[in-house]
Amino acid sequence: MMAPLNGCPQKKGDKDFSMKRLKELPKDLFNDVEGTVEVKLQSNRLKNVNGISQLVNLTCLNLSKNELFEFPEEIKELSHLEKLNISQNNIKIIPSRVFPSLPKLQLLKMNTNRIEQLPLDLNQCGSLSNLILSNNCLKDAQALVGLPSLKELYVENNRITDLPQQLFENLVKFKGSGNPLRKPPEEVCAGGLRDIRSYFAMLKDNAETVKTVKAMFLGSSMAGKSTLCRSFERGCPVEVDEADRTVGIDIIKVESNGVRFYFWDFAGHEEYYFTHHVFITPKAFVILAIDLFRYSTDDPQSFTEQVQFWISNIQLRVPESVLLIVGTHIDQCPDEADVNKKKRDIEQKLEHLLTEKMENLKMLKRKLEDSKDPSLFLEQVLELMPIDCTRSDDVKKFQAHVYDVVKRKDLFPHIERTLPGIYQEVDNSIQVQIESDDIPKHGIVTFDDLLSLQSSQMKLDSESFGSILRYLHGIGAIVWYEKIKLLEKMVFVRPAVLISLFKAIVRHDLVKQIEDIPELQLRREDVLQKQRRTWVLDFEQKATLSNVAMNILVRRQLERFDFADEDLIKELAGNGRRTGKLLHLLQHFEVCLPTKITSPLNADAPEFQPKRKWRSSNPDVLDPDAACLFPSFLRSNDVVIKNWGSDKRSDLTVQVYFLPELPHGFFHRLIIKTCTFYPTHWVGKDLCFFMSGTKMMLLKEKHEVDPFIEIRLREPHGDISTEIKKFWEMIRNVMHRITVLTQEWPGLGLQVHSPCKETGCSDYFQWRDWKDWVDRPGLDSYAITQEETVTCRNGHTRRTELIYPANV
Repeated sequence: MMAPLNGCPQKKGDKDFSMKRLKELPKDLFNDVEGTVEVKLQSNRLKNVNGISQLVNLTCLNLSKNELFEFPEEIKELSHLEKLNISQNNIKIIPSRVFPSLPKLQLLKMNTNRIEQLPLDLNQCGSLSNLILSNNCLKDAQALVGLPSLKELYVENNRITDLPQQLFENLVKFKGSGNPLRKPPEEVCAGGLRDIRSYFAMLKDNAETVKTVKAMFLGSSMAGKSTLCRSFERGCPVEVDEADRTVGIDIIKVESNGVRFYFWDFAGHEEYYFTHHVFITPKAFVILAIDLFRYSTDDPQSFTEQVQFWISNIQLRVPESVLLIVGTHIDQCPDEADVNKKKRDIEQKLEHLLTEKMENLKMLKRKLEDSKDPSLFLEQVLELMPIDCTRSDDVKKFQAHVYDVVKRKDLFPHIERTLPGIYQEVDNSIQVQIESDDIPKHGIVTFDDLLSLQSSQMKLDSESFGSILRYLHGIGAIVWYEKIKLLEKMVFVRPAVLISLFKAIVRHDLVKQIEDIPELQLRREDVLQKQRRTWVLDFEQKATLSNVAMNILVRRQLERFDFADEDLIKELAGNGRRTGKLLHLLQHFEVCLPTKITSPLNADAPEFQPKRKWRSSNPDVLDPDAACLFPSFLRSNDVVIKNWGSDKRSDLTVQVYFLPELPHGFFHRLIIKTCTFYPTHWVGKDLCFFMSGTKMMLLKEKHEVDPFIEIRLREPHGDISTEIKKFWEMIRNVMHRITVLTQEWPGLGLQVHSPCKETGCSDYFQWRDWKDWVDRPGLDSYAITQEETVTCRNGHTRRTELIYPANV
């Protein structure tokens, strides 16, 4: 990929007028029109660039983050232009006859505008190799067909439904997520260019249109999600006992009225929420169950817990979803008047909540880079539907309403997909093979065995079959973690079984499960009764669970499925000598953190060196002292406070603010990500203390009016100039992990501040354009300011290097 415009080093012929709040081009820009080859005008308030054509030898031009509403036609006079960045403006229309006049243009960034249509002569830009059009309003990409040199194309978050096959003939990199793609479907595009080309090759033989919906049932514990889900499946009332309530996630496949549903029933206990990110996918149909019997119009906490918590998390994690709210247990309400009163109360509070969030999102759009249209699902929250699941007519009414909703193209533009016939053949074949016992009932099979079963009926090579499985994984039909080394050859054609294995460990009654392990099974693993009691105490007091205990719990869960394959049980659950693959999976998805029971950290651990090979013990060999820490179960910060001590005024401090809020479970995921990088650490409920050599860092979660995560480092002793760069590098490592995590919450925005350190001062220094510094480790500093000191609004002065990672 070509270097970004703001990555060019300053040299003779460059002119930098960025971040000057300019409303028109400065006169100094035209002092040497023939000698100027690069101009940086980003982050100003320009509404036009009249006179830019005078710079006849210009090769690089950056006009991003301005207030341009029209594409400057003068640019067509810049015949030597090689790089143009005009992203993050408000441009709607691109005039014709511009790009054919730019024969040397190689890089064009027009992302984050409001472009609805591309000029048909764009494909006459013969040298264009890198084109970025993400976050616009494009409905098709036909104008891009025929670009002879195009190698990289980015069109995420537009309104494109069909992508021409010819577009992919010469590309080496492509991203197109966030579009209502029908051909090829987004799940195919997620597999990369290899899968896209395979898709079009198979499409030639036989094409068919299918309708598929992934529906997620969410809501508090005992809200009636499982009853709703199973009643819909059978078309009549189904009573679900409390003992049969969902533990983790259940999956039900329903095909009716020409639509194939994959219903994912998510458990409501807080303990299970920390595994939801493994399975939640964007653009789903979310059905939120609210227990109207338990709902109270007089208790504000009732709305907060049953409605607001779920709405907020849905908005942050799957903002483009369609949301249907269903009021359950109305048969237990006193009368119809009570139901209607609660319905009105929820709808009124919900309207206020969504209006408030809409305003927050509009403000975010003005502040954030690469922001999306903030409409989100305000118009996609459907009217609350009260349901009595004990009545057949109510179940039928619920079914009919769901079918009517998913057929609305304004809500589900992506429901229809054009697929090669063989995709459906493979899906159907797998189901038949499960039912006929060609595939074990547990549905766990190797990739090669599954391929051989299909090859006897269809002509498929390994690459084509892999493309089909990636699509089926994307829609929730199967689970295949091919990017996880230890699981790349294992396919779960019945995802519910994999989820059941998660239930063995991540559950609200884990202590009871440990206490219920039969003595015979303990003896088989050479475990004493007092060791079992230690497991319980460690979990209750330190949220730590022995790997031996987890292996036993997983084995017990597998035996409930009547597994006859002892080798597979050992592979998944582990044994007295090796760690099971499920444990690796939990660690991969940052549900838990590897640790040790008797020695939770190594105070003499070497400082991490990026270029030095890290040597560690074999992670597959089961250490009897090995355990996993589950941060979400921690209830105290005592161990962190004991080792860190108190905060000091001299601490280097950065605060990362989350808008509109800090997602539930985000901090614990961040802890796990960071602890794997810094092996010396102490973990608490909402604090975490790290050491790297002599450097000490504290992470702190703060749920205030403006929620934030604070990164705090002890100021170095002695000559600060020799250590400050390493300190900022630690902060960069944490902030990079924060930005990586936020990709899982598309509705989330960030602001970064450094607070003023003067006692009693509440002012702060806000960071601008900080993402370049975070995402580019080779960038030592970035130009918030070139001054050696900065002063807050209350007149307190600090050295710049203690506020920003500049001049280090």
